Formats: sequence, C-alpha cells, structure tokens
Amino acid sequence: MAPDWQCFSDLAFEATEKLLESLAWQREEIDALIVVTQSPDYPIPATAIILQDRLGLPHTTIAFDVNLGCSAYPFGIHLLGSMISAGGIKKGILLVGDRSASLDDPIFSDAGTATALEFDENAAPMYFDLNSDGSGYRAIILPVGGQREPVGVQHLIPHRSDENDHWHRGTDLILDGPAVLSFSTQRIPPAVEKLLAYANTGKEEVDYFIFHQANRMINETIRKKLGLPVDKVPSTLHDFGNSSGASLPITMTARINKELESGTKRVVLSGFGIGLSWGTALVDITNAKFPDLIEA
Repeated sequence: MAPDWQCFSDLAFEATEKLLESLAWQREEIDALIVVTQSPDYPIPATAIILQDRLGLPHTTIAFDVNLGCSAYPFGIHLLGSMISAGGIKKGILLVGDRSASLDDPIFSDAGTATALEFDENAAPMYFDLNSDGSGYRAIILPVGGQREPVGVQHLIPHRSDENDHWHRGTDLILDGPAVLSFSTQRIPPAVEKLLAYANTGKEEVDYFIFHQANRMINETIRKKLGLPVDKVPSTLHDFGNSSGASLPITMTARINKELESGTKRVVLSGFGIGLSWGTALVDITNAKFPDLIEA
C-alpha cells in the first residue's frame, strides 16, 4: 500500500525512468505517452500531460489519459499499437495502473507500470477482442465524487451497510461480488475462444495465458473452463493481490520475464472488470526487456 503522499503518477514515473534507462531510449524519441488509470492526480488536467513535462519529454509528444481499470492493458496496447501502425509514431510509452489500496477494504493493491512499444515493419500482427457492457456499470462503482453526485457532508459519515456490521461511507467503492464473478466466468472464456478462432490459433500454440488477477476463484474457473494447464497460466495473486489494470504487466514481469526476454513467445493477455469491460489480446513478444520489479 502506497503512503498517503504517493500518487499513481509517482509509481508510473519511477517505472518509466527505469524502463527508459533499460532501453537506452532518448527522451526526444518518445512520440506518444498514454496513461490508462482511474487514479489521476487531478480531475483536470490529464495526468499524462503532467508526466510529459515531469519526464522531460518533448512538446511534440502526444499525451492523454484514458479512464479504465482492470481491463486497461489490452485496451491500452491496442490504442498505442494502432497509433504506431497508422504511421507518424515510432516509439511510445503506455502507463497503466491505479492507487486504490485501502485498509478499510483490502481488495486492491497499488501499482504503476510502464510499457514501451516501437515500430517494426517486420513485427507479427496483434489480434484484439475488446468489449463493453454499460448495463453492468453498478457492479463496480464509486458513486460519489463526480458530477452526477458531488461529495457532500453526508457522504463522509460512516453508516452500517449490512447486517454483518460492515461500515461504509458514500465515498467508498461499491463492488457487487456475485455480479463480478458471474460476469468474469461467463464472458472471458468465450472471448478468448473467439479471439483464437479469429487469429486461426490453437490453444496449444499459445505459450502463456495472462489473465487479470481478480481473485483465485474467478481465475481458476476461467482456466478450467478453457482447459488450460496450470503452467501456462502464471499468477501473482499471492504476492500482489488485485493490482487493477497493472496486473497483466506485473505478472509478466514477476513470473515469465526470463522466458519473454529470449526468443519469441505467443501470449494471450486478458483484462476484465469495471465498466463492465473486457479485452483480450494475442501478441507475439520477441526479446523483450524487463527491468527489475520495484517494490515498496
């Protein structure tokens, strides 16, 4: 859990500095900086623009924020990858994560990640399946603090929320566990199957399946429904818990970094959650670089 003074952008800043050092990229080479988070420094301006200056990136760097949580990584990779493939952008940085840990409701952990993408005319295609279902927006929601319901004094007073003596403030996150469980286990396996069929790729051709680290029951149900062996589905739940959109890059860094640094590996990346939203990507990762994980 990050200290009170530390924001998501501080975590992402340190991750970016270490990544740029590892890659030996010059800052003037960075054409785009995309931040995908639900933990911005301020409601306005965009955190990406603040980080553009803080990181010493040129004024020509395209910088903007995207508001997504657990599904953030596949959406972010698609967005930055599409910008690069469209031409004009050669190198970009994707920052994903959140500061959402709480002692009152210890579901989430704090994390910030940085991923670099570079144009390569010989790169294999990336395949995506991205979805959203706003009818389920109340399954994971912070109902107070936006323009729909601004914060008032009444929202700061704790009240008993159920018969189990759980206390709640209006400014606390609301999570409907059964709804999230049902959504995740019903939507994700067919989404993965659909993407693999579209890419004409069998499960046996995929080296690793990386799923958002939601909870053990959800992830094990998804794995079993897809008939995947345990060794192809690395997990970091035991070490880091649910780190929101950062869980996919964290799991790659902590569990299979050495494998991804040597040769080419085919990987499925699947993020799902708040929105409701879910995204799956099939990517070939070749000789990637993984700086050491920074742990507070």
